[in-house]
Amino acid sequence: MSDKTSNQMWGGRFAAGPDAIMEAINASIGFDKRLAAQDIAGSRAHAAMLAATGIVDSSDAEAIREGLLTVLSEIEAGDFAFSTALEDIHMNVEARLKETIGEPAGRLHTARSRNDQVATDFRLWVRDQCDAAEGGILALMKALLGQAEAGADWVMPGFTHLQTAQPVTWGHHMMAYVEMFSRDLSRMRDARKRMNESPLGAAALAGTGFPIDRQMTAEALGFDRPMANSLDAVSDRDFALEFLAAASICAMHLSRFAEELVIWSSAQFRFVTLSDRFSTGSSIMPQKKNPDAAELIRAKIGRIFGANVALLMVMKGLPLAYSKDMQEDKEQVFDAADNLMLALAAMEGMVKDMTANVANLEAAAASGFSTATDLADWLVRETGLPFRDAHHVTGALVAMAEKKGCDLSDLSLEEMQSVNGTISEGIFDVLGVHNSVASRTSYGGTAPARVREQVARWKEILG
Repeated sequence: MSDKTSNQMWGGRFAAGPDAIMEAINASIGFDKRLAAQDIAGSRAHAAMLAATGIVDSSDAEAIREGLLTVLSEIEAGDFAFSTALEDIHMNVEARLKETIGEPAGRLHTARSRNDQVATDFRLWVRDQCDAAEGGILALMKALLGQAEAGADWVMPGFTHLQTAQPVTWGHHMMAYVEMFSRDLSRMRDARKRMNESPLGAAALAGTGFPIDRQMTAEALGFDRPMANSLDAVSDRDFALEFLAAASICAMHLSRFAEELVIWSSAQFRFVTLSDRFSTGSSIMPQKKNPDAAELIRAKIGRIFGANVALLMVMKGLPLAYSKDMQEDKEQVFDAADNLMLALAAMEGMVKDMTANVANLEAAAASGFSTATDLADWLVRETGLPFRDAHHVTGALVAMAEKKGCDLSDLSLEEMQSVNGTISEGIFDVLGVHNSVASRTSYGGTAPARVREQVARWKEILG
């Protein structure tokens, strides 16, 4: 095969042959430049420690620290020229530092490796994302609390199998998501706490013979302590996986609520009206208002799930310690973090802006014999029937109402007594949807009083 044919097989992008391919597959600067701030923070802490322990002259260390700030300002201003030939953010920063301060730059990498450097940078970045996610979840929870407080006594259908089951309150439904997202908040906080150990000083894999002070660098970077095993420090990415796992569960909750908003805003339900800021019109059907933000949240969640699986697949077969496979640990985490924050912000906006159609909610709550369970419970409480017998009586009354084309509350007392003679006028006290929800006063129940208690509790917790 001729060289010309061989080059053609590489394709246009790699016309230069294997060298171009190796540079492209080996370089990570295209995505890990997002770690610039964390990389420079880690290097500044490392330089300060090298000076404090006498490993590097203090004047050199100070020149390094000041030079790194100059490099950071160039990056933040968009004036930094990233080079693929220098592979990654670490080498790009170090090369520019050498151009800026000269010979002292070569002392920065004393007593460390790119292995512990990247592990530190990535931990710092993921830790920041946990903090950002915490803020996004808290904002969404507060938006949900606002809806719950406003609609603590608005009645709507509660569903199982997407079939009308029992009446609940709007506030109760909103508070269900407050509880879900509170657990997501807890998972993010737990993940952050567990990942808050410093890999810096583990060097390539075995530690270093230099008299470094790992406690000093850990404290400077806001870590609780140094990691206790150098092999573990450079070779595991469970901190990123735990973030992705927490993000995936949170994303699942977002997707469930997004699905409900798509259904609720449809012409068939008309439970909510979404604001124009989070909806779009049709190019040819002027009557339509599409819940695009909710649909996009529902779709983007797949990218977060995919990132979780992708990183698990990268890590599952790697022997200790570092392997180049682990360069593939970042892109999917970056993408997942971006999409989680976008989905949280979009959902918060939709929740704050949406309007519940209270009359439609109540009309739907009263349909589908939603108070049948209340009738059965009343028979147990007031007539002493065993629940199974009460269930049978209620079924017969539902069949009667269905045949007449009316609701249970529209049946006359005489009609009900034709099925069971012990039924009295008091049955009508429980058949209305407002009576139904008001009676559900057990802890965690849908009664407006219970909902307001939970709203008050969470407002106090969240401040």
